[in-house]
Amino acid sequence: MSTMTLAPAREDRAAARPQGRLGQSAGWKTMAKAFGAFALAMIYIPLIWLAVMSFAASPLSGIPYPLTLDNYRQLGGDARWVTPMQTSLWLSALVAFVCMVIATVVGRAITRLERPGGVILLTLLPLFVPGLTMGAALFIFLRSILELKLGIWSIFLGQLVWALPFCMLLVLVIASRFDLRLLEAAEDLGASPWRRFWDIEMPILRPGIFGAGIFGFLLSFNELPRSLFLRGIETTMPIYNWAMAASQQSQIPIIFSLTTLLVAVTLPVMGVFFWFLFVKLDKN
Repeated sequence: MSTMTLAPAREDRAAARPQGRLGQSAGWKTMAKAFGAFALAMIYIPLIWLAVMSFAASPLSGIPYPLTLDNYRQLGGDARWVTPMQTSLWLSALVAFVCMVIATVVGRAITRLERPGGVILLTLLPLFVPGLTMGAALFIFLRSILELKLGIWSIFLGQLVWALPFCMLLVLVIASRFDLRLLEAAEDLGASPWRRFWDIEMPILRPGIFGAGIFGFLLSFNELPRSLFLRGIETTMPIYNWAMAASQQSQIPIIFSLTTLLVAVTLPVMGVFFWFLFVKLDKN
C-alpha cells in the first residue's frame, strides 16, 4: 500500500479519537492559559508598578504623577544603605558557594545509599520549619545555651540552614537520575576518581550545581526572619529595608527607588545566566 493511501487512513483515525480527554479539551487549554496569564500578571504587574511609583513625587499616595527623579537623588545622597548592601552581597555569595559545595558532595553520597529515604527526609525537613521558629531556636541555642556573641557568622549560619535544603533538592533531582554504571565503566578503563567526576558527573550535575548556587544566593540575599534573631549588631539589606519602612515613613520613597534598582539589575543578570547555563551550554 502506498504512502498516499496511508495518509487518509491516519487522518480518519485522528478524527475518530475521543476529544473529551482532560488534557486535550479546548476548555482545559483555555483554563490553563487563563491561570498562566493570571500568575504572570501577579508576578510582573507589581514589579512594574513598583518601578513606576519609584518615579512618583508621592509614592505612598498611589498616584504615579507627577513624575520626578527626586527619590533617586535622595538615594544617591544617602550612603546608609551602602554598607548593608555590601554585607548582603558578599554574605550571599559565600552562602551560595558553600551551598554548592555541600549540596554536591552530600547529594552525590545520598544517591549511593541503599535506603536514602530517611536521610533525604532529615535533609529537607528545615523547608517546613517557619523562619521565625528556626530563628528563635538558633538564637536560644547559640546565645542562651552556648553563650556565643552573635554577629555576621550567626547570620551566615541561619541563612545557610535556610538555603541548603533547597540547594540539596536541586542536586538530588539530577543526581538521582545519574547512571552509576558510567562511573564503573570509567573506573575499569583506568580513570581516576577526579577524572571520573569532572568528565562524567560534572557535565550532568552542572545545571543542578549552578542552580543551587543561584538559589542559595537569592535566598540568602532576601532572608529576613532568621536574620532578625541572629544579627547581633550587624545589618543586611533586608534588615535595613525593614527597619527603614517600619520606623521612618519618609524613607519609603527611597526604598522604592532602591528596590527598583535591585530588580532592574537582578532580573537581566539572572536571565542571561539561565540562558547561558541551560541553552548555550546544552547546545555545546
